[in-house]
Amino acid sequence: MLAVFVLVHLATVIYAVRNGLSAAEILGRTRGNLGWAAFYALFVAAVAVHAPIGLRSVLSETFDWRGRGLELTVLATGIALALFGFRAVYAVFV
Repeated sequence: MLAVFVLVHLATVIYAVRNGLSAAEILGRTRGNLGWAAFYALFVAAVAVHAPIGLRSVLSETFDWRGRGLELTVLATGIALALFGFRAVYAVFV
């Protein structure tokens, strides 16, 4: 699912760049659009779940880190990603 969000996002970025859209023009098209807000909210949710899972594996295998400290670190990472991501979605939507 995350791959679909990434592909749509990249296609949107490529479209914007190829058509010479400025940041103001992009915000003009996305601001207040419930569809884009929903898309990016789901994107943020997918990242906030997926990234900590991968991070846990990397930290565990690279540093032989196990236990509560690892779990709290990846949980905090997921929460931070969600908070920052949803804040960005809100800022673009409003």
